[in-house]
Amino acid sequence: MIKSVTVLINRIQKPTILTHSHSTIFLRTNFINMEGILPNICSQMQSKETSLNNTNFVGISPLKELTNVVTPSDRPFKVSIEGNIGAGKSTLIKYFQNIPGIETYGEPIETWRNLNGHNLLDLMYSDMNEWLKVFQTHVQFTRLMVQTTKPKNSSTTVQMFERSLQNNRFCFLELAYRSGYLHEADYSVIDQWYRWIRANVDINLDLIVYLRSSPEVVYERVKARGRPEEHSMPLQYLTDLHESHERWLMTDDERFNTIPVLVLDADRTLEEIVDEYKKNEDKILGYEKTGRRKIDQNDKDKVKKSLML
Repeated sequence: MIKSVTVLINRIQKPTILTHSHSTIFLRTNFINMEGILPNICSQMQSKETSLNNTNFVGISPLKELTNVVTPSDRPFKVSIEGNIGAGKSTLIKYFQNIPGIETYGEPIETWRNLNGHNLLDLMYSDMNEWLKVFQTHVQFTRLMVQTTKPKNSSTTVQMFERSLQNNRFCFLELAYRSGYLHEADYSVIDQWYRWIRANVDINLDLIVYLRSSPEVVYERVKARGRPEEHSMPLQYLTDLHESHERWLMTDDERFNTIPVLVLDADRTLEEIVDEYKKNEDKILGYEKTGRRKIDQNDKDKVKKSLML
C-alpha cells in the first residue's frame, strides 16, 4: 500500500471522507507543476498487493470533513463517480438520475464507438500500442465537453459525472505511460493539453465517490455483461487499472489528488451497495457540505396544505 496514507483502519464500518488541509488558492498554485513528476513518484513506490477483504475502509487524512472544501455558490455541487471497469458506476448513476435537482452524465461510450464511423473503443482494446494515444486524446476531449456542460435548469443543485477529466489524467494516462503504451512525447502532449484546460476552464470537482472493488470481482462482472469490446479483456489489465486507481485516490499526497474522496465497498451485492447509496446520500449529493437537505414528502404535503393546493 502507498506509504503516504496516514492511517489504515481495518474495522471501521462506515465509509470515510478524505480531504486535505491546504487552501484552494495554495493548491491551485502548487498543483500546476505536478504532472511531470508523477511517473517518477510512481516508479519509486514499492508495488504491494492491496488487501480487499474489507473495502469499505480507507486511509484517513488529517481533515475528514467535507465542509472544509469551498464550493462556488454560483454553480451546482459537482461529484464524480470513479472506479474500475465493472465496479458499478452506471448503477450508481441510474440510482440518482431521477431525483429532482440532480443532473447525471454517463460516460460518452457511444461517441467513442462511433467517431465518423470509427469504433475507437474497439480499436484501442484490439491494439493498445497503435490506438491508445488516439483514444486517450479523444477521451480527454469528450470528458471536457461533458464536465463543462451547463446545467439544464436553474434549479439543478447537483451535477454527477461517470468518471472525470481528472480520472483520465491521473489514472488512465499514468497507467498507459507506466505500461509502455504511450511514448513520452505522446504523454507530454496530452499532459500539456490537460494543464491548459485546468488553467483556463472550470473543471473542479467537489467530491469523488470511489467504488472500490477487487479485480477478480469486476472481471467476472465484465464477462457477464458481455460488451463486445470487452470480450478479450484480461484480468491483468483490470488488476493494473485497480492499482492505478489506488495510486490516485488512496493517498493523502496532494500531488495525486486534492479532492475529497468517499470510498464505498463495490464488492458487495447490488442490494447491499444500494443500501450504501441510501446511507451516504447526503454526502454524495453535497447536502452535508452545503447545509441543504432533501425535501421529503411530508414537508411537501404540509406546504400544499398551507397553500390550499
